[in-house]
Amino acid sequence: MAGITRRSNRSHPSRSSVAPPFTQPQYVVVQNPGTNGLAIASLVLGIIWLYWIGSILAVIFGHVALRQTGTSGQGGRGLAIAGLVLGWIGVGILVISIVAVAATS
Repeated sequence: MAGITRRSNRSHPSRSSVAPPFTQPQYVVVQNPGTNGLAIASLVLGIIWLYWIGSILAVIFGHVALRQTGTSGQGGRGLAIAGLVLGWIGVGILVISIVAVAATS
């Protein structure tokens, strides 16, 4: 048995003794779509009124913002509703004042 050589385990490490390669953990960044700008504009114009032109614009912007928040997933639905309510109050006051001025003339 002189021609048989014995292999040593030291020159070839087993697979279990080799550390797995390091991998970087994967992170997913989810960005919030944010608040709809027309909803904010509707609320601001509904508060300010700007000689009732703001009220009319608040109603228009509020309706557009409600449609956009429903389809795009943006926030601001409550702001759009508040702008609509304030805008319609302003339009109602405008109509009452026009009727009052017309009645006194």
